[in-house]
Amino acid sequence: MFRADAELCDHAVDLCQRLLRIDTTNPPGNERVAVELCAEELRTAGLEPVVLESAPGRGNVVARLRGTGERAPLLLTAHLDVVEADASKWKYPPFSGQIAEGCLWGRGAIDMKNHAAMSIALMSRLAREGRRLDRDLIFAGVADEEAGCEQGSGWLVDHHPELVRAEYAIGEGGGFNIELGGKRFFTIQVAEKGFCWVRARAHGEPGHGSMPREDSAILKLARALTRLGERGLPAHRTEIVSEFLASLATAQPRLLKPALGAALESGLLQRIVRLVPNPSIARPMAAMFANTAAPTVLRAGSKTNVIPGVAEAELDGRTLPGQTDDDLLRELRSVLGPEVELEVMRSQPPVETRPSSSALYDAMRDVLAAREPDARAVPYMIPGFTDAKSFTRLGARWYGFSPVRLPHGMRFADMFHGHDERIPVDGLRWGTEVLTEVVMRFAGGG
Repeated sequence: MFRADAELCDHAVDLCQRLLRIDTTNPPGNERVAVELCAEELRTAGLEPVVLESAPGRGNVVARLRGTGERAPLLLTAHLDVVEADASKWKYPPFSGQIAEGCLWGRGAIDMKNHAAMSIALMSRLAREGRRLDRDLIFAGVADEEAGCEQGSGWLVDHHPELVRAEYAIGEGGGFNIELGGKRFFTIQVAEKGFCWVRARAHGEPGHGSMPREDSAILKLARALTRLGERGLPAHRTEIVSEFLASLATAQPRLLKPALGAALESGLLQRIVRLVPNPSIARPMAAMFANTAAPTVLRAGSKTNVIPGVAEAELDGRTLPGQTDDDLLRELRSVLGPEVELEVMRSQPPVETRPSSSALYDAMRDVLAAREPDARAVPYMIPGFTDAKSFTRLGARWYGFSPVRLPHGMRFADMFHGHDERIPVDGLRWGTEVLTEVVMRFAGGG
């Protein structure tokens, strides 16, 4: 079977470094520059990439490596935009692409220019060697995922579905390792929460700032948001989280297994997780058990000496598989109280690949087992959203699998949107090898 060699891995590292040096902070995005780099790499390999702008500067690139057509296409996809980075808080400049301390540093190193680089390096090599797989292999580098996908994957699905329609899709959301009880696990994302962005509004009597009012709109809203922060929302059991926790439990010491099982059955895990002292572990775990709503924007008043009559907050709501916008609104009303009006600004439902098992999932699991025999692959749900929201509308079965091996003590959650985002160079090379082997096994590369 064709496998990634040193040259292919070198190409992935070099391309990732060049992509990191392009500032695609969204907003405004300006992904077109990164798209042109990706297109040139693919074009040099003999492919015919299509570059499409959904708006000025908002670039997307799609390329197809033709196969025999015996089986339906496989899509490899990565978003090229990144979130903002405060350079003053970084050890190395966030758009330097610097290699230091064994890592490649830069905004997007984990989220997710690494996956774009690995995918393009693989497709380019296959094209140069004239290899034909049993499936067409499609690469889509897209804009705007960090702001909701409207100018990227959503736009491609709405306007050019023929370019990106596939039976399966591999994107972000999994492929990294976590540790529990001294055991290592590699995640394969098979589900993601929906999002429901909500405007919460409180009304009160306006007045002069020199005469404070207990019934002011600001205080009503503040009290409601304090309740939300203290109570949270109720727990719900989901099949995917149960599978994830059961997979973790099977690898734990004999005395710990019954305790994990009992906590799962009784619904106590949500409370237990809140006691975990490390927030980078506790927060993502807690988000797996419940719908969530985080206040992210506050708005009230315009003059220091005037008590405003209206106060608003925007809430980033996330819904579990099996839960709806109405379920979230009902839970929010029970916590915020009747004095707060709720209005849905934008929403998309959860995504879940069912059944989670498939030939592609099995290929991922088997490759990981062969390379990391002391670790276990586990199905996983992310609390955020990805381009899966768009591509699954065309019927694709989505797996979040952007493989990277992180050293002990380096946590994926800390890299994701955090200061000093970086990827171990060895971990990126390892991921390139793993992704290549998965694709070749699944797509019939012989």
